[in-house]
Amino acid sequence: MKSRIFTGMAYAEIEQATLNLLNSQQDILSPRTLQSPRAAGDAIEEIIAGGFDTILGDWCADYSTDFARRAMADLAFADPDGFYYIVDVKTHRTSTKFNMPNLTSVRRLARLYEDDRNFFVLLLVSYHLEESRIVFTDVKFTPIEFLDWECLTIGALGWGQIQIANSNKINVVPRSRKQWMLELCDILTDFYEKEIGKIGDRIGYFDQVRDFWLTKSDD
Repeated sequence: MKSRIFTGMAYAEIEQATLNLLNSQQDILSPRTLQSPRAAGDAIEEIIAGGFDTILGDWCADYSTDFARRAMADLAFADPDGFYYIVDVKTHRTSTKFNMPNLTSVRRLARLYEDDRNFFVLLLVSYHLEESRIVFTDVKFTPIEFLDWECLTIGALGWGQIQIANSNKINVVPRSRKQWMLELCDILTDFYEKEIGKIGDRIGYFDQVRDFWLTKSDD
């Protein structure tokens, strides 16, 4: 059985309702904090977390927003079919030319996806500023496996962090989870091989540093 949210049009209705919710808000930020993407992101996440269960309606059988700062989720819900959705809210100011947000650790995702009922979902919110107010222009609600690898990259942190390569270019291409995860494994094989090469270069460099310091006196 597949998630009816993403095989039907429920996801699009959720996107539109979220966009409407955000644009209905007044004075989200003070003039002092308006220019801060971090302050905007925190305020947007708070608004969504407070109203997303209402947006989901009958799609929501259980709802939670109680997660640690470094957790995968900003909010999570279960649907009536028993699927569990971990939702990560990402905000993007469209006037910025370059933005590479971290999405999740490759190891965390691999463990989460051992259960076909689990989904790691991105709620991507785009906005711009008009004088003293925020105008929301787009919302995407999509499982990570619907993001094309052309708009993703791997960052060298821990086992590897999946990142959006450029938030101005998001390609949503529905596909099977199996296909996407196999692509992830191939990408990681290449990534790790390059990391091994970098480590070899670093070891060689500090071997030279060690040789340099061996010639030094203790004075």
